[in-house]
Amino acid sequence: MSSNKFLWAFLSIFFFTTISINAQQAFVNGSVRDSANGEALVGVVVRIPSGAGTVTDINGAYSLTVPVGKVKLKFNYSGYRADSAVFNTEEGKTIHFDLKMISTSKQLSIFVVSSGRYEQNIGEVPVSCEVLRPKLIENKCTTNMENIMDQVPGVSMTDGQANIRGGSGYSFGAGSRVMMVVDDMPMLSGDASDVKWNYLPLENVSQVEVMKGASSTLFGSSAMNGVIHFRTAYPTDKPATTITMFSGFYGEPQRPELKWWHNSNPTFSGTNFSHSQQIGNLDLVLGGHVYSDEGYRYLEREQRERFNMNLRYRFKKVPGLNAGINTNMMNTRGGLFLLWYNDTLAYTPSDSTIQNYSNNRFNIDPYINYFSPNGSRHSIRTRFYRTNNHNDTKQAAIADFYYGEYQFQHRFKNTFTITTGLVGTYTKVHSDLYKDHLANNVSGYAQFDRKFFDRLFITVGVRAEYFKDDSLSTEYSMRLKKSDTLMTLPFRPVVRAGITYQAGEGTFFRISYGQGYRFPAIAEKYIRTSAAGLEIYPNHGLQPESGQSAEIGVKQGIHIGKAWKGYADVALFWMQYTNMMEFTFGLYGRPTDPNWGLGFESINIGSTRIRGVDCSVMGEGKIGKVDVMLLAGYTYMDPVSLRWNPAHDTLFATSNQNILKYRYRHIGKFDAEATYKKFSFGASMRCNSRMENIDKFFEQALPGIKAYRQRFHTGDVVFDTRIMYQLTDRARISFIVNNVLNREYTSRPADVQPPRNFVFQVMLKF
Repeated sequence: MSSNKFLWAFLSIFFFTTISINAQQAFVNGSVRDSANGEALVGVVVRIPSGAGTVTDINGAYSLTVPVGKVKLKFNYSGYRADSAVFNTEEGKTIHFDLKMISTSKQLSIFVVSSGRYEQNIGEVPVSCEVLRPKLIENKCTTNMENIMDQVPGVSMTDGQANIRGGSGYSFGAGSRVMMVVDDMPMLSGDASDVKWNYLPLENVSQVEVMKGASSTLFGSSAMNGVIHFRTAYPTDKPATTITMFSGFYGEPQRPELKWWHNSNPTFSGTNFSHSQQIGNLDLVLGGHVYSDEGYRYLEREQRERFNMNLRYRFKKVPGLNAGINTNMMNTRGGLFLLWYNDTLAYTPSDSTIQNYSNNRFNIDPYINYFSPNGSRHSIRTRFYRTNNHNDTKQAAIADFYYGEYQFQHRFKNTFTITTGLVGTYTKVHSDLYKDHLANNVSGYAQFDRKFFDRLFITVGVRAEYFKDDSLSTEYSMRLKKSDTLMTLPFRPVVRAGITYQAGEGTFFRISYGQGYRFPAIAEKYIRTSAAGLEIYPNHGLQPESGQSAEIGVKQGIHIGKAWKGYADVALFWMQYTNMMEFTFGLYGRPTDPNWGLGFESINIGSTRIRGVDCSVMGEGKIGKVDVMLLAGYTYMDPVSLRWNPAHDTLFATSNQNILKYRYRHIGKFDAEATYKKFSFGASMRCNSRMENIDKFFEQALPGIKAYRQRFHTGDVVFDTRIMYQLTDRARISFIVNNVLNREYTSRPADVQPPRNFVFQVMLKF
C-alpha cells in the first residue's frame, strides 16, 4: 500500500504544479450552443490570436485565461460557421460571454466521447457507434436499463448480459465482455464483474453511447466486445425539475395455463424524480427512483429505491479548475426466478419456491479536472463501489471495488490530440459463494488522434495491462524476430488503430482494428454453488482470454427537406478470440457430488470467430409539420468455433453444426416516433432468429425445454406501442402497451418473458 500512497502523492503534486496564476491576466468564460435547438456544443475550439486556447466541455462550457487589454476570441467547430468576439479586459477581472453558433451541416450532429475519451462528431469515429437519446428512454417508460439496451441495433440481452454482435453467450451472471462505463469510469461489480442494469440512474441520463468492437486500449479489461457509456447530465442555465409517475399491469398470457394468479392481475408502479440547478459556481443534480413490481412470474416480486447526487464546483479564482463528487445508492428486495417448473407452468419456478434476496449497492466518485490555457486537460477520477448481496440460500457476497485514474490530454492547434493515462484498481471480496479473494490491476495507456487536410482522421493507441488475483498474474510471451527466444513480459500489451476519411459533407468511410484482453472475474473462477438443481463448479486453472476485432464501414448523412437529419451506417465486422471463456456443461465434480458430478463450469473453449454485417439508421427532425425520430438496424452474425470437434462437441450441445452456443444469426430492431402538435405516437419492434445451439443438458434434464424449442422454432418478434398527449407546456400523459401481439418468447432456455402489459405515465416538468 505504501507504493500506492506514493503514486497518488506524486500525481497530486504533478497535477497541482501545472496550475499557475498570472496576476497580469484576465479571464473569459461562458458556453457555446446550437442556435437552432439550444443544445450544448461539445469540443468547440476557442482561441486567441497568440494560439492559446481551450475547448468546450460536455456542457458546452469554456474558460480561458487571456491577456489584459483588447482581446479577440475565435470560435471554430466542424459543421458550424466560424465566429469571433472582441473584448476589452481588465487585470484580474472575468468576462462572461455565451455564443450561439449557426449550423452549416446537412447531417445530424451527434457527439460522442467513448471512442477517444474526448468529444468527437460521430462521423469521425473509426468504429461503429450507436447513441440513445434521453427522449427515447423517457417515452418508453424505461424502468430498467436492460430493457432499452435490447432496442439498440446489434445488441441482444441474455438474462442481464449484454451481447454485441454475438460476442458473448450466456455466462450465468458472471463476467462481461462489454464494459459498462458511467461518466468515464467502469461500473462492473468487484466479484462477478457484471452489470446491474436497474442500478443505473435513468432519471439523470444525458446520453448513452454504444461502441461496438474491442476497446481495451482506452477502457481496459472487459471491453473486448465493446463499451456502453452512460453519461449523466449537469445543470443548464435554468433550474429544472422533472417528476415522472407510472403505473401498469400484466395482461393475460397467450396460453391460459401459464396464468398463476386467480383474481386481479399483477401490477407494477413507480416514480422518478430529478432536479438540477446552478447555485453560483456550484452545479447540483439530485435524482431518485422508487419502484414496486408484483411480478408476472410466481413469487418473483421486486421493490427498489435509488438515490443519486452530482456535485461540481467551478473555481472562480482558478479558471479551468473544477472538482466534484458523484454518488449513487440503491436498495432492492425481491425473489429471483432461475428456471421454470415446466413448459406448461413456465411462470412458476422449478421447485415452486424462489430465492429471496436483499441487495444494497453504493458508489461515490470524487474527481478533479483542470483545463489549462494552452489546451491541456488534467483529470483525476476515483471511485469506491460496494455491492452487498444477501439471500436466504446462504449465498451472500460483499465486494469492494476501488478505482483511480489520472489522465492527461492535450489538443494541439494543428488538430492533433494526445491522450494518456494511468489506472489502478483494487478489489476485495468476502463471499459464501467464492470465499475471500483479493485482486488488483495497474495499467497505462496512450492514444494519438490526428486530423489531416480537414478530411482524414487517424487514431493509434496502445495499453499495457497488469492483473493479479490471489495466485494468478499477467504473463505475456512474445517471440523475438529472427530468433527462437521467447521474451516473457509481466504485462499484456494491446493496440488499436483506425482511419476515417470524409469523402463528402455527410459521407465517412472507415476501417479499424482493435485488440482486447480479459482476466477472469472472481465469480467465474472460484464460484461453487447450486441453483434450481444446477451445479456450478469452480475452475482455479481458468486462463485469461484475448481477442481482436476489425471492421470496414461507411456512414452516410441523410436529410429530408431542411429540418430532418440522420445517418445510415453499414459495417462488415470480424472478431476472433483466443482462450475464450464460457460456462459449459460437463463432468467437473466427483461421483459423490449431486448429479454424479455433472454441472457447469467456466472453461477456456479455445479459438472462436464471429463475423457478419451490421446496418443501422438514426435520425430526428421535422418532415413537413411532423417531428419524426427514428432508430433501426439489422445484424447478421456467423459465430463459430475454430477448434470444433464433432465427436466431442456434439455430446453436450443441441446442434450438430459448428455454431457457438446461446447466439442468434439474425437480429432486427426498429423504433419510430411521430409528433404532430400535441399528439405523439411511437412503435418499436425487436426480432431475432432461433437460438440454434444450447447446452444439451437443458433439453435432456429440464422438463419441457426440448418440446418448447420445437414448438417455438421460428424465432421471436415483439412489438411495443405508445401514445402521448401534451396537456400543457409542463405536463404530458402517455399510454404504453408492451408486447402488443402478446407473443410468447424467451431470452434463454426456461425463461419466458412478460406477456402483454399496459402502462399509464404522467410526466411533469418545472
